[in-house]
Amino acid sequence: MALQNTNPTKTNAWKKLQKNYDKTKNLLLKNLFEEDVNRAKKFTVQNDDFLFDYSKNRITENTIKYLLELANEVNLKEAIESYFKGEPINQTENRAVLHTALRAKQSDTILVNRENIIPEVYAVKEKIKTYTKRIISGENKGYTGKPFTDIVNIGIGGSDLGPAMVVDALKFYKNHLKMHFISNVDGDHVYEILKELNPETTLFIIISKSFTTQETLSNATTIRKWFLRSEFKTKESDIAKHFVAVSTNAKKIADFGIDAKNVFPMWDWVGGRFSLWSAVGLSIALSIGFANFDALLMGANDMDEHFKSTDFSENIPVISALLSVWYNNFYNAETEAIIPYSQYLSKFSTYLQQGIMESNGKSVDRNGKTIDYQTGTIIWGEPGTNSQHAFFQLIHQGTKIIPVEFIGFKKSLYGNQDHQNKLMANFIAQTEALLNGKTSEEVILELKTKKLSTKEIKKLYPFKVFEGNKPTTTILIDKLTPKSLGKLIALYEHKIFVQGIIWNIFSYDQWGVELGKQLANNILNDLTTEKNEKHDPSTLNILRNFKN
Repeated sequence: MALQNTNPTKTNAWKKLQKNYDKTKNLLLKNLFEEDVNRAKKFTVQNDDFLFDYSKNRITENTIKYLLELANEVNLKEAIESYFKGEPINQTENRAVLHTALRAKQSDTILVNRENIIPEVYAVKEKIKTYTKRIISGENKGYTGKPFTDIVNIGIGGSDLGPAMVVDALKFYKNHLKMHFISNVDGDHVYEILKELNPETTLFIIISKSFTTQETLSNATTIRKWFLRSEFKTKESDIAKHFVAVSTNAKKIADFGIDAKNVFPMWDWVGGRFSLWSAVGLSIALSIGFANFDALLMGANDMDEHFKSTDFSENIPVISALLSVWYNNFYNAETEAIIPYSQYLSKFSTYLQQGIMESNGKSVDRNGKTIDYQTGTIIWGEPGTNSQHAFFQLIHQGTKIIPVEFIGFKKSLYGNQDHQNKLMANFIAQTEALLNGKTSEEVILELKTKKLSTKEIKKLYPFKVFEGNKPTTTILIDKLTPKSLGKLIALYEHKIFVQGIIWNIFSYDQWGVELGKQLANNILNDLTTEKNEKHDPSTLNILRNFKN
């Protein structure tokens, strides 16, 4: 069943939401809590170890009612079924979107071109399990007979951001192997990492579906030349022991010198930005061991089951996506902040920037027509409490409405309760402060206790007033584990999907990335030859300046 082409602004629910916005836009959240003592309970979903509290949002029961009606009018339920069945919902590339199959249960059946792909998925998982065990244990050795100590992941986009984020997030569970990530084609970036490495004990993972991605292959070729330097006394045949490929281009892999048994496949029904669950996550499995990698997948599967089988009124990804639509399309909020209160998740917002902004940054609908409503949101954020001392000023007292999602954990991993109490006190306090703000009366009373004069108080108090009424959502999780992280990542994956269905766009292509790549090839030719292609005057000026 093809996705329905439904312009959301033409639905009855959208019209109801517009009227609801007009009616409720000036309501104060703290008044809503005073009027309904059960508000927090009504707008909270508990799913095993996840608490999802969205009560501090500028919504009423009617808002949620109409948002759920919108989900039904755009046929979200049928779209979810198509998504999980493997129908080619990425229609501009005629591909299925099946990263969910990578964490499906072995007993499941998912058909692509009438063939069940689950046995193939589990065959690759078994290969990852066997290979990572041999590297971690030291059974596989380098060209001088020494076990590996360092792993370098060479990729870009989803082949870098996902694995790098997860490895960083789960470093509490890591083993003795040191992980490094090379993505940027900036040569200085490459050499800074290479100078830390011993070729005798380093394993390189090259991730490129086509084995032609310019940045990845440039970096891989530079590293290959470094590896074959005469002072290392390496031979071409030693490449087979030190390089692994995650790709589909057998010929180019063989030409590079990689042993066929060290090649892991990719599938065209998995988009790069959703590929960490596949062999693209080999660096994750090497870092934390296969059992933990498998737990990551099983956590994602738990969220998959919740998403596809739970009524929308209790469905965390659906509600989260609907709230984004509410702020994006009715409040005209252009950004969302995602603030994890864990230093382990320092790369989480950066990771989500690709997933969300590359997926839903579209201005053409599924009919190929230009859209006259807003899609996509700008995603940003940093860990708390650092962010409180950086950009929270803008959220608290700025002129923009910025919905914020707070992510926190009840338990610390090292068990220091004093630190965890202080961390989570800030986590909870920020949502309360954004809700309530501080009135002029409260500020004046506070200043009076400091024995300031009436003149001083009158001058100072406007600067210390907090408007409050700032929307926040709280995701409180028991503990950061491989399983809970998998569940959290999958939550946002499904949120992306729901947003795309409501906005009537194709979330899983990324044609907007292609033009810059094409022009870069032209300009590279200009930089390395005497001729110049036709460019605008500014570009020509920059080219001449660089070449001179």
